[in-house]
Amino acid sequence: MFTGLIQSVGRIALREARDGDVRLRVDPGDVPFADIVLGESIAVSGVCLTVVACDDEGLAFDVSNETLALTTLGALAVGARVNLERAMLPTDRLGGHLVSGHVDGLGHVQSITPDARSQRWRFAAAPELLRYIAVKGSICVDGVSLTVNAADADGFEVALIPHTLAHTAFGAMRAGDAVNLEVDLVARYLERLLKAGNGE
Repeated sequence: MFTGLIQSVGRIALREARDGDVRLRVDPGDVPFADIVLGESIAVSGVCLTVVACDDEGLAFDVSNETLALTTLGALAVGARVNLERAMLPTDRLGGHLVSGHVDGLGHVQSITPDARSQRWRFAAAPELLRYIAVKGSICVDGVSLTVNAADADGFEVALIPHTLAHTAFGAMRAGDAVNLEVDLVARYLERLLKAGNGE
């Protein structure tokens, strides 16, 4: 489980084809990884991955075809920036919201508009995801916990403050770029419970 508060911006250092899928090696940037152990979960741009190697060359992850097909990891090139977050501890402050690292689908940056020192970002998303996105609710975009400022039938909008722009991979993104989206866990479970209560 994660909080959506990014600890570092890393870079894809190597994409290695392995028997039909891919091993990614990530330069973790500022993430302290001296105590990272094999098998640990790390969110890479919002995708929960398992550490399969950790050495002076960085962190390595085996990425299945399912993950490659359903997230932005399938298209990221060597050198691409990625948001990194280690799994939370039971004693951590929950400054963002509960994030599982299980991506629900892809969205796309529609527009970026200056708003004083901040920026307003609008994202397009599929209707099956937009049904879970509510104004003042939480959304996880490329692993970053954000508050929804506006939502309609075609997409949603968030505000990015200067700190977020400076300390995440958003600073390198442009209109048209794809992003990983994870909707709020509470919304998903609430819908499931309501359906079960109606006999669906």
